[in-house]
Amino acid sequence: MDTALQITDHASRIHTPAPSTYARITGLAYLLAIVPPVLNLVLIQPHLVQAGDVAGTAARIASHPTLFRLGLALDLVMFAAVLLLSAAHYAVLAPVDRNLSLVALVFRASEGVLGCVTVLAGAFVAVLAEGRTALDATQAAAQIDLLLRVRAVGMDYLLVLMCLGAIPFCWLFYTSRYVPQRLSGFGIVCYTLILLGSLTNILMPQYASYTVLAFAPGTLFELTIGVWLLLRGVSVPSRASS
Repeated sequence: MDTALQITDHASRIHTPAPSTYARITGLAYLLAIVPPVLNLVLIQPHLVQAGDVAGTAARIASHPTLFRLGLALDLVMFAAVLLLSAAHYAVLAPVDRNLSLVALVFRASEGVLGCVTVLAGAFVAVLAEGRTALDATQAAAQIDLLLRVRAVGMDYLLVLMCLGAIPFCWLFYTSRYVPQRLSGFGIVCYTLILLGSLTNILMPQYASYTVLAFAPGTLFELTIGVWLLLRGVSVPSRASS
């Protein structure tokens, strides 16, 4: 009996970080998950990858291997941040609804794992590009193009997983009022658009050029909520007021 009381007393004295601490970690993870891919998409990819130019893309990657690897590193940072974001989200929102938070955690963590697989496909591209001189240039370019296409398709699949996790997290933010409901509601709308756009790309890839606008609001949302959580944390309603 005394031993049980001692264990209970010891457990009660274990320091548990405040929700706002986890919320600030969530905010930082949001920024780490969105800023690196934007930099990659805007500053690196346009200089290396040109749609329809198979041989030229392979040649540019071979000529600028460090730049291509920098893009891979930025993607790896993004997906590592997604894994951190998944855990931090769960830590913040589990008190609201543990079961729904766990479901969302699984989907967002799956996004991070699948994302790391796409980075590995990019690493194969780098290896093939460096070995072009030892291979037939046309064959190497075709293999590089195939891997880049696989990466692009994989992104649509992982975005579906992202949305299946992000929408429940935003819903929990909305119902808990941890952040302004307009912000969390905007997130639900953004991730729903991304989900529809990604499913369209998977089922009808010929319309991919029309769905690109569905992804832009999500970038704005993640930047906004990332800064909000990092600077302000969450507003936890007191038990008395409830």
